[in-house]
Order: sequence, then structure tokens, then C-alpha cells
Amino acid sequence: MLFEEYMVFTFIALGMGFVLMALAAGALIRPKRMDLDKRNTTYECGEEALGQAWYNFNPRFYLLALVFLIFDVEVVVTFPVIVALRQWTELGTGAIAFIEILLFVIILVIGLIFLWVRGDLEWFKHIIDPTPEEEV
Repeated sequence: MLFEEYMVFTFIALGMGFVLMALAAGALIRPKRMDLDKRNTTYECGEEALGQAWYNFNPRFYLLALVFLIFDVEVVVTFPVIVALRQWTELGTGAIAFIEILLFVIILVIGLIFLWVRGDLEWFKHIIDPTPEEEV
């Protein structure tokens, strides 16, 4: 019991030591003097700041990122099951596992088709304004 506690504390101490050594090495290596330009302006990656910080960002990126994550998670979830499918087949539960994987993939493909038909996968979506009704 004591051995496991010592291992945890040793791991924590080594982790903290690594972080402190990295910070100390950075303090020794980096230059101590900053230019006046760097001190008075926003400085990032050596690039000059151009324009304003606030600009319109296309929120459709988030939808595409979420769709990518969904399919990425699908691969992460499906891959171990496919690897274990051979063992399940030997145990006689392979058909059930295959049907479960197939249903999972079919549901995701239906969702992808739904997004595709709606046009949500296009970066620039054309919005059609409804025709104004005639005033009475």
C-alpha cells in the first residue's frame, strides 16, 4: 500500500520538477531586454498587427468542425470494435456486433445526408430572402 502512495507522490514530484526546470531553462535562455516596439504594441509571432481585432467570422466553421468531430469519434469508437470482431465471431456474438456497428454507421450516414441536402456542408450558403407579401 505504501509503495503505491510513494509512486504517486514521486510521479507528482517529477512532473512538478520537469515544469520548474523547463521554466528555469526558459528564463536562462530567453533575452532579458525587450525592444521598445515590442513593449508598446501587441506582438505575436513576429507579425505586425494589421487591422482591428474584431472582425466578422463565419460561424459555419463551427458546424463543419462539429461534423468532423462526430465522424472522428465514429472512427475512434468503431475501430476497436472491428478489431475485436474476430474474437466475437469465435464466441458466436459476431453477427450482433456487426449489426450494431452497421446501425451506428447508418445513423451517422443519414445525418451526413441530412446535412448535405440542407446545404450545411457548403462554406458559403446562399440565403434566399422570402418575397415580401403584398400590402393590402
